[in-house]
Amino acid sequence: MAFLRRLLLLCAFAAAVAAQERPVASNADAATSTVIVPVVGSVIGASMAHWKTDLELINDTGHEADVALELSTATDSPAIVLTLAPGEVQRFSDLVGQAFGLDAVLSPLRVTTSGRRSVTVRATVYAISAGEVSPPQPIAVYTPQSFYPLRALDNLAFSDEFRTNIGLLNYSEQDAMFVLALQRIPGRNVAVSYISVGAGSLLHTSIQSLFPLIETGSGFSVVVESGTPETYVYASVIESARQAGQFIAPRPANR
Repeated sequence: MAFLRRLLLLCAFAAAVAAQERPVASNADAATSTVIVPVVGSVIGASMAHWKTDLELINDTGHEADVALELSTATDSPAIVLTLAPGEVQRFSDLVGQAFGLDAVLSPLRVTTSGRRSVTVRATVYAISAGEVSPPQPIAVYTPQSFYPLRALDNLAFSDEFRTNIGLLNYSEQDAMFVLALQRIPGRNVAVSYISVGAGSLLHTSIQSLFPLIETGSGFSVVVESGTPETYVYASVIESARQAGQFIAPRPANR
């Protein structure tokens, strides 16, 4: 029965990915709930720092829950399924290595829970450099309803002391166009970049590669516009000396 339940959940998971806009089934047991961790990974970054992600799942739904975890833009989209009893907590240190047995991956994580309510998902990122571990920083967890055509990423920086990466995630079934406007003063564009991201893809890149003519400084904002639903954006600002990262979640924005 346990194997059958896992198989059925994976089928439900695949159906939910393919048809998230369909009305949910009237049978609560057949429904699923999905949340997105926009980026997790195990990668070597600047100064040979090894960036890793920890994950915590808390089953506060009040009933037993089957949970599917999928590295959706990694090769072959590896997925695992586990069952959590009511109140059970599952923690993964180095999610990519411990849960998936992989060495080098950068991907969003799709978490699908059986039932109408998702388990609580908490993710943190940290770097290991020269034997030192940076302070863990929380990663925001997105719901499918978090889409806005205009989203702003604030408090970005690019200098000898700080660097910024920007992530553009396209979960739709078609290519998505993103228009990125760099601003110091709200409403006044310093530079504009047009980026196409393929269906089911993640682009994680430095701010200077998107805006190669920018000057060093802090207090930048990037306003991201996309008319494609199922797209997500984020940024990370990293202090070079300590390899300490801060995850930046978007806010709804105006031009």
